[in-house]
Amino acid sequence: MIEHLVPRILAKLLIPFILLFGLYVQFHGDFGPGGGFQAGVIFAAGIILYALIYGLDRARRVVTPGLVAFLVALGLLIYAGVGVTTLLLGAEFLNYNALDSHDPVHGQHLGILIIEFGVGVTVAAVMITIFYQFAGRLKTTRELEGDEADDEDEEEMTGSPR
Repeated sequence: MIEHLVPRILAKLLIPFILLFGLYVQFHGDFGPGGGFQAGVIFAAGIILYALIYGLDRARRVVTPGLVAFLVALGLLIYAGVGVTTLLLGAEFLNYNALDSHDPVHGQHLGILIIEFGVGVTVAAVMITIFYQFAGRLKTTRELEGDEADDEDEEEMTGSPR
């Protein structure tokens, strides 16, 4: 991998702010524009920028595919867990009023905050997974093309196929 100094320095400066902005969008989403989906995409963009600048292998060591798969499941469980909780409290699925029997408005805010967090985690993890799969496929294709070129070189040198 070719290492360019300027993009690496800029990435080191920008990535923390991208991730912080993703968190801002996540937790400000119930008061204004934003929410889980937008925050998840922004957060994933920060990780993808890291992978583009520092390489896919290094990104996979920092944010492992196992962790990403766990986060996909965790986000779904958070979302479904809120719905099941409202059912167990005697209300409809995802009726946030049941989350706080003393103050339904507080229940609405709490439910939306938790649901949006689950959505954000899942969206970020799925976007990272998609990137890892596409980027990994390109790497595998290049390795296979390199192996085929090596086989052709060997045939030319020995006069016989493998």
